[in-house]
Amino acid sequence: MAKRSWINPITIVVVVLLAAAIYLFGFPPKEVVEQGEQQAVPVKVQQAEVSEFRDTIEALGTAMANETVEITAQTQDVVDKIYFDSGDLVKEGQLLAELNARKEVARVQQIKFSLDEAKRQLDRIGELRRGNAASQQQLDEQQVKVNGLQADLEVAEATLREMKIYAPFSGRVGIRQVSPGSLVGPGDVFTTLDDIKPIKIDFSVPERFFASIAVGQEVMARSRAYPGELFSGRITSIDARIDPVTRAVRVRAKITNDDERLRPGMLLQITLLRSIDEAMLLPEKALVPIQNRQYVYVLTPDNRARQKEVTIGRRKPGIVEVTDGLKPGEKVIIEGIVRLRDGIPVSVQGE
Repeated sequence: MAKRSWINPITIVVVVLLAAAIYLFGFPPKEVVEQGEQQAVPVKVQQAEVSEFRDTIEALGTAMANETVEITAQTQDVVDKIYFDSGDLVKEGQLLAELNARKEVARVQQIKFSLDEAKRQLDRIGELRRGNAASQQQLDEQQVKVNGLQADLEVAEATLREMKIYAPFSGRVGIRQVSPGSLVGPGDVFTTLDDIKPIKIDFSVPERFFASIAVGQEVMARSRAYPGELFSGRITSIDARIDPVTRAVRVRAKITNDDERLRPGMLLQITLLRSIDEAMLLPEKALVPIQNRQYVYVLTPDNRARQKEVTIGRRKPGIVEVTDGLKPGEKVIIEGIVRLRDGIPVSVQGE
């Protein structure tokens, strides 16, 4: 007896109904699943409000001495005496060092003796001339001799002065680089001299900010050597040209440095205040960029996240200005944004 096939219309209907039941009861619609499993996302909020916005320009500057010079010899000779030590404060005109000047002193004395004798001869010839006992030519020749010796004396005295080295201005000397007995020549450096009260700072400002800077404008400087401290100064000069390569203008400021904590060569972070405005500010992390638009999530009265498009303006590190799209008093979600969608329930933390 042939076996009866199990595939028949009744079997097919039963299988279809069974599959439909498994789909409906085992895999409910997505909306039902989401509503049943949706949980409140923990978030933190910040109230949107208008506050002070300080628009600043940031730059890096290098500290320089107000006046600086290398103390050098003007002639070749042996160092006789040194009257300073490394790091000393010196006054303008203070004697710093002397070179061996015995030859120069002797030369000056010799010329002085010759000049005195020549003047006596000039006086004697003058008396003889008045008595017609000497000619005018003799008188003129002696006068020329006196004038020549006078010039020689001035040269010798100038050379003698070069054997002494003086401070051209008040300041602090650097490390001493010569010792008594050293043979030095023109250009050999004894030490450096810096006037650092006040101290100059040179920095560059981009061309787009050129209209925002002016002589007398206040600047604030920070140094890594003094964390958390601010040094106040003012712009003293602005370069007449803008660099065609960097498109920036060089600016110089001066900072009072009576305590001498700032030294030439220091790298300083410069802050220039452009303006102080009232603006609505938010943490930059509250923004949700989508293509070329910016959005934020605001908290609704029923504790849900609602997405809103906003228009942003100026930025500062970690802060952004919102120019449109928010009203003062709205609560903006600033943390927990990654898990948010429009309309999802949230749980506010930290309130």
